[in-house]
Amino acid sequence: MERIAILRMGRILIVTIQVDMHDQVAMSLQDDLTAKIVETQARGVLIDISALEVVDSFIGRILGNIATMSRVLDAQTVVVGMQPAVAITLVELGMSLPGIRTALNLEKGMALLHASIDADEAGIEVSDASLEE
Repeated sequence: MERIAILRMGRILIVTIQVDMHDQVAMSLQDDLTAKIVETQARGVLIDISALEVVDSFIGRILGNIATMSRVLDAQTVVVGMQPAVAITLVELGMSLPGIRTALNLEKGMALLHASIDADEAGIEVSDASLEE
């Protein structure tokens, strides 16, 4: 079975999805990622979905679950590289993906995570709007 690599960069885990996300791969990613967050005590998760051309409701739910589980484990999630067709599909499916912040690319996603983690560690309440400044 295919597995998606999870790389560590400091306090952040980086996941680049380069394979077709069928249900079993998505479930394995969820399990592997939560275990890796605990193992590494990561504070952030960056998921690059730029290679995904299609996201169905199940994969959307898995992404939402990953964000929720990450938050429970004291890590924040940012999804980067969303294709316009994927964004349209998620909206049409009525999926809001609670707990997931998005950024256009890897660089902006890393900046968002670092700012958010730093603010969280300093005990500062930060809104998405203030992170974009």
